[in-house]
Amino acid sequence: MATLDHIILKVNDLAVSVTFYTEVLGFTAEGTDGPFTILRVGPECQLQLAPWGTPGFEHYAFAVSKAEFSEIFTRIKAAGIAYGPTFDSVGVNTKPGEEEGARGFAPTLYFNDPNKHLLEIRTYEH
Repeated sequence: MATLDHIILKVNDLAVSVTFYTEVLGFTAEGTDGPFTILRVGPECQLQLAPWGTPGFEHYAFAVSKAEFSEIFTRIKAAGIAYGPTFDSVGVNTKPGEEEGARGFAPTLYFNDPNKHLLEIRTYEH
């Protein structure tokens, strides 16, 4: 079965995006490769940020541990980032929701990155 190796994500402001993905989501910056700034998402997946501009509106969902979910949620609230329990409720700033994903139902939280990409974190640990 195939696995996801990396995603090239177009961004508007590279420095702001690197700060967001490292400080809010906790990804690790690993340097550059050509035009890309490489962020480690997990042991087998990279996010390659490309400073090519974007209108946003793409969706990416990241499965994290229960502890990481809590830590990211805390950082989102502390940063004043709008969030919601479903893809269409960002900004209600209530609590996480629960929706189906690749491994079944799981707690979810939706929010936008600085480029207006819709992000989701979910944890399958209960």
